[in-house]
Amino acid sequence: MATPTWRVLIGSRSFGKASPEPVARLEAAGCEVVPNTIGRAYRAAELRDLLVGVDAIVTGTDELTAEVIAGADKLRTIAKHGVGIETIDLAAARARGIVVSATPGAISDSVADLTLALLLAVARRIVPAHASVVAGGWGNFVGTELRGRTLGIVGLGRIGQGVCLRAQAFGMTVVAHDPYPNEAFAAAHGVAFLPLPELLANSDAVSLHAGISGLERPLLGAAEITTMRRGAFLVNTARGNLVDEAALAVALRDGRLGGAGLDVFAAEPPLGSPLLDPGLENVVLAPHIAGQTTDGLVRMGEMTAENCLLALRGEPPLYRVP
Repeated sequence: MATPTWRVLIGSRSFGKASPEPVARLEAAGCEVVPNTIGRAYRAAELRDLLVGVDAIVTGTDELTAEVIAGADKLRTIAKHGVGIETIDLAAARARGIVVSATPGAISDSVADLTLALLLAVARRIVPAHASVVAGGWGNFVGTELRGRTLGIVGLGRIGQGVCLRAQAFGMTVVAHDPYPNEAFAAAHGVAFLPLPELLANSDAVSLHAGISGLERPLLGAAEITTMRRGAFLVNTARGNLVDEAALAVALRDGRLGGAGLDVFAAEPPLGSPLLDPGLENVVLAPHIAGQTTDGLVRMGEMTAENCLLALRGEPPLYRVP
């Protein structure tokens, strides 16, 4: 049996789960694939030993700190299985000449779908209605239609655009806030860009699709939540740290907000979060599953394997993180 050309550590828990093809492709190209055997992201202390002699890592949310990267003697590329790069010290990777890649667009439709699912679940009170029926009840759960309502999208990138098109199909008016506005998309789809305070004050529902780079505090803290339209819904499928969870729980409890649908949290799992209060019937929580569809994971796996192999061969990956 031929000696493997490269050693590839798999950090991402979901890489190769939807389809075996990405792993098979790495192996066929001469890689020794080292699987994740612990079922969670690797901590920095674990990676210090695991990355010795490794040429590439397929990462999810593993703690790739400056110290870890400095000690990875053979590491040539970090292939992100996804798009969030907050757990990768990019400056340290650049200093070592390590190529970092990602897979933008692979799960955009998956995340956009779940965003609308959460909005509908909150607006129509589906979760408490389900729980009532299971418990033997047959209550009257009055909800809210989406048609004619205004959706404020914070972050009109690939996912935000997908959410926009879905929301408009439900008859919603869409406004957006983005520091780098895509004027062409907005003009083609009748989207008005607004300053964040104005968007919050004039939206019946707000959906977050922004990153957290450069943020020193939550984008939506107590002050921002207070400015939201009374009875509005909030959906977050982006980053948990965008929202002050304690302030959100207060607003949900006192009725200032009509409901919230959350797939991400400041700490995951969100043990001890005030949003876990069973008395909050107007919140729908999911365990960071927005990108977890067979279709999206297959695309993401294929792109990640391609990025990894291209970088190992000294070629530009499909998408290189600057």
